[in-house]
Amino acid sequence: MITKEDIGRFEVCPTPFYFYDLALLDRTVRRAKQAAEKHGYILHFAMKANAIDPVLNVMKRNGLGVDCVSGAEVSKALDIGFAAESVAFAGVGKSDEEIVQAIASDIFTINAESLEELEVIEELAAGLGKKTRIAVRLNPDVDANTHKYITTGLEENKFGISGWQIDDVIAFIGKSSHLQLTGLHFHIGSQIRDLEPFKNLCGRINLALQRFADAGLPIEHVNAGGGLGIDYDHPDDEKDPDFEKFFDVFNELLDLKPSQTLHFELGRSLVAHCADLIARTLYIKKGLKTNFMILDAGMTELIRPALYQAIHSIENLSKRGEEEVERYDVVGPVCESSDCFGKAMQLPLSERGDLIAIRSAGAYGESMASHYNLRSLRPSVYRD
Repeated sequence: MITKEDIGRFEVCPTPFYFYDLALLDRTVRRAKQAAEKHGYILHFAMKANAIDPVLNVMKRNGLGVDCVSGAEVSKALDIGFAAESVAFAGVGKSDEEIVQAIASDIFTINAESLEELEVIEELAAGLGKKTRIAVRLNPDVDANTHKYITTGLEENKFGISGWQIDDVIAFIGKSSHLQLTGLHFHIGSQIRDLEPFKNLCGRINLALQRFADAGLPIEHVNAGGGLGIDYDHPDDEKDPDFEKFFDVFNELLDLKPSQTLHFELGRSLVAHCADLIARTLYIKKGLKTNFMILDAGMTELIRPALYQAIHSIENLSKRGEEEVERYDVVGPVCESSDCFGKAMQLPLSERGDLIAIRSAGAYGESMASHYNLRSLRPSVYRD
């Protein structure tokens, strides 16, 4: 919740900037961890969602590991103080340099996403004279029923190893001298609000575990990914998302041996509600069919609406409580027609200089910001 005191601070801050409620983030992380630990599950933070130091420090303080998708993320995780044994490294296109770095750092696991990648990891590990821990990311061909750009678990997606390749993967690992298979990795997509896809995923995980067991390859851990969505329409609901129901699905349907651990890589569900993008109204431009509210923030600060057609709650902080409303297309200053945060949005009658909050922008907001049009983001504002 953005308070009157917060708005007073915003008045003297150059916009646009991100506003982080670190206390809310801490409460959300602790709520998720408590729900996970009820079943003995282990949480990693999907660092791609937000990699700023204050956010990572909250994750580290609460005992989470990290899920990384680049060598730079692995380096930052280690530099900021995450233990190497809590760092997982996924991604379909790891460079040789990144793989060597991961092997040398002796991280928890390198999650391999193709037979070809396994061959490269084997070769590089041999060159270093090391045996390295790996997990195999399998593509479960489960439809997450989410936006096509954030679906990752279908046969048509680039992620993971398809079912028809598993026998070749098992054969290769079986004869490898430098790969230590410790886990299986799955991830079906992002912003998933319906739990049914996760139920389907559990069935695919059970089949995969049996297949590897039959091949004589013991599995120590399963990484079930993340993908749990949030309610963007209600940014101040501190009970959202429902971590208890999410973890209960896996507890009820997954067949794990007592010796096997279950890991998750949550991102959006932990950080989305903790940050808002604060902007100022530059112009109210009259049109024939709609009025345009032109902000000083655009797709360079928050690309999700342009990229995924995502919809965020938008609030005029300067006109809180005012009853007269108008419809606005809320847009940014970037020279692209897709630079739009919302169409025909009902907001209080607005004017130049009003402070505008684009809510629940803590995930894939600042982490995806760019310098297109040579624009730059102002320093973030934090509330502890």
